[in-house]
Amino acid sequence: MAEAHQAVAFQFTITPEGIDLQLSYQALNQIYLSGVRSWKKRVSRVRNSLIKGVYPASPSSWLFVSIAILATMYMRSDPSMGLITKIQSVSLLLSSLHMSLSAQGQTMLSALVFSTLLWLSLILALRFCLKLLLSYHRWMFEQHGRVSNFTKTLLGLLSSRKPLLYSYQTSLPHLPVPAIKDTLSRYLRSVRPLLNDLEYKRMSELASDFEKNLGNRLQRYLKLKALWATNYVSDWWEEYIYLRGRGPIMVNSNYYGMDFLYVTPTSVQAARAGNTITALLLYRRKVNREELKPVRVPGTVIPLCAAQCERMFNTTRTPGEETDVLQHWQDSEFVAVYHKGRFFRLWVYRAGRLMSPRELEYQIQKILDDPSPPQPGEEKLGALTAGDRIPWAQVRKQYFSSGVNKRSLDVIEKAAFFITLDDEEQGMRGEDPAGNLDRYAKSLLHGKCYDRWFDKSFSIVIYKNGKNGLNAEHSWADAPTVAHLWEYTLATDAFHLGYTEDGHCKGEVEPLLPHPQRLLWDIPLEVQAQQCSSLAVAQALADDVDCHIVHFRDFGKGRIKKLRVSPDAFVQISLQLAYYRDRGSFCLTYEASMTRLFREGRTETVRSCTNESAAFVKALENGEESCRRLFRLASETHQNLYRMAMTGAGIDRHLFCLYVVSKYLGVDSPFLKEVLSEPWRLSTSQTPIQQIELFDLKNHPDYVSLGGGFGPVADDGYGVSYIITGEDMINFHVSSKHSCNQTVTNIKPAMVDTSVVCSSSSKAPLPTG
Repeated sequence: MAEAHQAVAFQFTITPEGIDLQLSYQALNQIYLSGVRSWKKRVSRVRNSLIKGVYPASPSSWLFVSIAILATMYMRSDPSMGLITKIQSVSLLLSSLHMSLSAQGQTMLSALVFSTLLWLSLILALRFCLKLLLSYHRWMFEQHGRVSNFTKTLLGLLSSRKPLLYSYQTSLPHLPVPAIKDTLSRYLRSVRPLLNDLEYKRMSELASDFEKNLGNRLQRYLKLKALWATNYVSDWWEEYIYLRGRGPIMVNSNYYGMDFLYVTPTSVQAARAGNTITALLLYRRKVNREELKPVRVPGTVIPLCAAQCERMFNTTRTPGEETDVLQHWQDSEFVAVYHKGRFFRLWVYRAGRLMSPRELEYQIQKILDDPSPPQPGEEKLGALTAGDRIPWAQVRKQYFSSGVNKRSLDVIEKAAFFITLDDEEQGMRGEDPAGNLDRYAKSLLHGKCYDRWFDKSFSIVIYKNGKNGLNAEHSWADAPTVAHLWEYTLATDAFHLGYTEDGHCKGEVEPLLPHPQRLLWDIPLEVQAQQCSSLAVAQALADDVDCHIVHFRDFGKGRIKKLRVSPDAFVQISLQLAYYRDRGSFCLTYEASMTRLFREGRTETVRSCTNESAAFVKALENGEESCRRLFRLASETHQNLYRMAMTGAGIDRHLFCLYVVSKYLGVDSPFLKEVLSEPWRLSTSQTPIQQIELFDLKNHPDYVSLGGGFGPVADDGYGVSYIITGEDMINFHVSSKHSCNQTVTNIKPAMVDTSVVCSSSSKAPLPTG
């Protein structure tokens, strides 16, 4: 049977002559090699902990300091100014060794103790200087956003050694708490284009009253937390924005990433799965060994926080009645696989080594060829993760806390990641490529609502025609971290692992591989009934979502940059124009910005609808002559807001934390309540391309990524994700809800014609689209 264990370490029988013990030396050898791999990982962790613990110095620098101190003492000079003598006289350790050490030995040991203390002091001094340097963010506001030579030189001196992935973590500054007066001022400016004079006056009075009375009290508590915590926002953001949400995380929280647009490296489903699994596990190995280069601000040497990488693999969000919990395991030697209603455990290591892509393809093909039907209640078990959280928590506690159900659920939750072998074909294909792309996006966002495990940190989907994609849970990390992983996976799959001429993975298959194991379940009727209820909730949500992908090729960042305009600002202003033409008004607009310049930083909001962008849109629609000047001003304003958000001077996270403090204190603030209840009818995010060196788009122009997307945040709003690919392409992922008759996603975006920026004519040209 497929679910039976294929390797048994030993067997024994009891006979009248005693116990007959039969050892399987092959199985014991596998156990031994697996243990060796585990110990190698532990040694690697200890070594990396030592290296990054003394960064920006190196462990070998201790030897240099010690030799220098001993050399100066040999020359009858005391570099310690008497401290070595004092150490020798007062140390209890040395006094206990007086009988066994000569006077010269005592002096040498005291010198080594002093050298170690001096070395540690130098490390702390270097780290303090590095932290001060990384706290300097004015370079971001310099012309064209370039780092000054002064900053480059100092950072190069302090970080000349090759850093590990987490080397900068302890040197990153803490996120500062903005002055409450500044935050309120910026907030009022951000809502001005959305309110009439009376509404703005009322909001100004609420803000003024809040600042004079409750605001300063809440601010004091927040500053106290900032002194104590590594990051005053991230833990509350993770808990209250993500983990305490009781509604479905499918569509509402999870997001997706897509395959190449034009290319599918192989049409063999099992082969694509074999290479994809291998690439993901190679990335995990690099994360565990800290061999990845620290992520930096694009075009600079400034490092970003890498804390989100720690929970990338072997992580699951487990449901609770009040709040969910993120569970992370140090290691996992298997992945969980779903195919046609059956769950499997697939071991990915053999004799302490990672299986080859060809071996993994062979194992996946066994799953595809397995004719066994799903067990009762097994096929739609994943619907529990797609519906409301409280019913799933109650069912999990009552029916999955012991026995065979717990053992099988543990396999899914402790797996490195989750894989769905989908029996559909997806991608830009056939007679309706645009419509197929939209269906591809919807499939990755929610699938059939029961064939994904939405609680896993990320799930990989491999389609029947070889197309792939991922669905990521949002609470543990933000999209740039997952995008970094997915870029590596796609590039490694296509350019490094590759395929044979007939589309199969390269390599050989070792005989006697352990078969994938069917997971066993005992699903009672009560759980099956709850599956139906959760599936109904999820299906209604999925059916309501409308997704559309816009593949824009009229121009891209190459032409925009020639005009010395930020491509991101250009797109954001175009989105304001599109929304205004769609609804005849402006709305509160969310653009995600990172705060990973700070330790454990996550995101901040750039409020893209500004006075300046609104003025430009109105002038353009009215055919006024000042369009060019107003566009420049709107672009500069947006860039400045983005920089302020990145450097800790944003609006929304500060107000959010003040609101959390008010709830802990049991006091109500009409101002905060109104601010946090405002709907984000236009929620936007750019998917960054972070590893340009992995993709040779000049020689392989077809290997462009579609990026990814997410569902709408407001019932009457839009979710817009975009990726600026290459020099002449921008891909948009637009989502909305069918139930709102005011939103339509299947329209061409209103992109501002670049002649608006560069034209010397006094007449404003019309936008394209």
